[in-house]
Formats: sequence, C-alpha cells, structure tokens
Amino acid sequence: KAVAFVDAVLAACAGFRRRVFLAVVDHASSDNTRQLLEEHARFTTDLKVIWAPENRGVVDAYVRGYREALALDPDWILEIDAGFSHQPSDIPVLIAKMEQGYDCVFGSRFCAGGSISDSSRKRYWISWGGTVLTNLLLGTKLHDMTSGFQLFTREALQKIVDRGIESRGPFFQTEMKTYARRMKVTEVPIQYRAASHAVGSKQIKDAFKNLWRLVGMRIAGRV
Repeated sequence: KAVAFVDAVLAACAGFRRRVFLAVVDHASSDNTRQLLEEHARFTTDLKVIWAPENRGVVDAYVRGYREALALDPDWILEIDAGFSHQPSDIPVLIAKMEQGYDCVFGSRFCAGGSISDSSRKRYWISWGGTVLTNLLLGTKLHDMTSGFQLFTREALQKIVDRGIESRGPFFQTEMKTYARRMKVTEVPIQYRAASHAVGSKQIKDAFKNLWRLVGMRIAGRV
C-alpha cells in the first residue's frame, strides 16, 4: 500500500513539474513499510526515505519532513498523509490553485465539494467544532483548521517553521494555519477517507493549552 501511494503521488505531480522530490518520513512503523520503501527508492530517483526513530512523536516527524524538504530549496512543498486517507487525485486541484499566486493552499473537508468518509461521527464533530472555535478566537477564516493536506511556497513554510511549532498533538495543524493568517491563503475541497484514530484526553488538553497560548499571541499582535 505504501509503495502504491508513493507511485500515485509522483504520477499526480508528473504533469506539473520540472522535478518532484518526495520525502517519506517513517517515524516508528512496526511493519516492513520502511524496508519496502527503501527498496523502492533504489529504482525511484525522486524518492527519499527518512528514518527518524528519535522523534518524540508525530509532530516531530512532520517538522523533520518540513526541514528535509526546505533543505532541497524547492519552489513549493506539498504535505500529504500516506495510506490514501488523502487522495493523490486531489493534488492537481491544489497545484492549479497555487499557480494563481497564493502562499498557501489548504485542502478542506468542510468547504463546498469536500467530504469525509469512513471516519467516526465524534471525530467529525471535533474537527468541525474545533474549526468554528478557532476561527472565532484566532481571527482565521478557514472552513477546515485541522486538515493536513496542504501546499506551501518555500518562503511561507520557512516562516511558519521558524516561528516554532509548540503543539504536541493534532492541533499543530491549526497552529500552522494561525501563523499563516496574514499570508495569502485559500482552500480547495478534498475527499478525506480514513478510519481516524481516537482523540484522547491528552490531545484535547494539548489543543486547549495551545489555543489559549495563540489567543494571547493574537491579543499581543504577534499573529
């Protein structure tokens, strides 16, 4: 499945590129995913597998991926979850919108044309309700503040990463979008399909802690 996903992403980008370089960050897979991808990388010059077991959690893995991508000095950087929860067929939609001159294009499950399937009703309402609350408190104006399918210019992502990402849970996606609040951003509909992991009390606590921190930063004029 991992190999098929990598090939699907590269194929979706083929018509829009001089060259695509795909970095896959393997944080702590317990199966043979890393071995399969490393073998595939021997014959796929645009693929780099990053083994990062030292990361303390999934957020560290994402940040490692951002830094690895930025080091390549690309024009744009696409973030997409593996496993077909995000659909590679949606990539051209993000790219087409980015070509209109945006700093960031965010995939949205909740804007017109977007959808969620195979996910719990509880997770749906947490994501939707969290978006409403954060828009109200942080002054953002997005339909989906927690999606992780997004496209950045190099300069935009560098500015976001340089701010420092403090959240240790899924809220880090909201934190990043808050740092992009004064940039030129837009959303496009995506089709999200996944049996989402349960949101635990630790993650909810982290979200509220960092939400109030960002509210304080907004009051101080820092975001």
